[in-house]
Amino acid sequence: MGQGRGWEGTVLKLLRAKDFVCTVTEAEDVTAHYRRLRFTDGGLLAATGVHPTMWVRLWFDNAGRPHQRAYTLVDPDPAAGTFALEFALHEGCASDWARAARPGDTVEATVQGTGFTHPDPAPSHVFAVGDPASLPAINSLLGALGSAPATVWFEGALDGLPWHADPARHEVREVPRQGSRLADEVRSALPGLLRSTPDPYVWIACDAATTRTLSSYVRKELGVPRQRMHALGYWRAE
Repeated sequence: MGQGRGWEGTVLKLLRAKDFVCTVTEAEDVTAHYRRLRFTDGGLLAATGVHPTMWVRLWFDNAGRPHQRAYTLVDPDPAAGTFALEFALHEGCASDWARAARPGDTVEATVQGTGFTHPDPAPSHVFAVGDPASLPAINSLLGALGSAPATVWFEGALDGLPWHADPARHEVREVPRQGSRLADEVRSALPGLLRSTPDPYVWIACDAATTRTLSSYVRKELGVPRQRMHALGYWRAE
């Protein structure tokens, strides 16, 4: 399936990526700008297994050219061969496809590059930075790390979105999307919070530019070891 997808598809095939055809079974508008689609997996979960924050690359047509975007699996069920995906809707061919998707529609998915390593020792406190695009991954992360308390900086408003955190253990700090405000608020608060916990774990997943800025800050200025943090840009501003 790498043929016809340009260099991205060719590289993924050389890396032994696995391809599957997934079929929409249900579509739900969670909010006006957030849509959940449920799928049968075409054998994906049985072949690859499941891990926390697992994601797949979906392939879309973009004016006759292939275009891929990565999405975190929601409620994957290997026994049933089903999962859901949640789309933070904006402009672009992936969002256009998600808006129009109906039961019976299909999409190709590639599994390559996803993974998760449990921090060792287990976190005494989790510090996460994200936005609607990474909300499914944040939910998965907090579920996987068990009883650890967490502080989450969330760019945007959670109103109506599927936030699965436990308010007794998880504090969320909503930050308006205004220039560098997200990065500024994290840099202002994180140093003091890190000093108050022995085994922190820092997880950053927002737009690529902010992710790079905060990842560099956490590693170089705060001295957090690579094995105690994870950073991945979930989208790129056009």
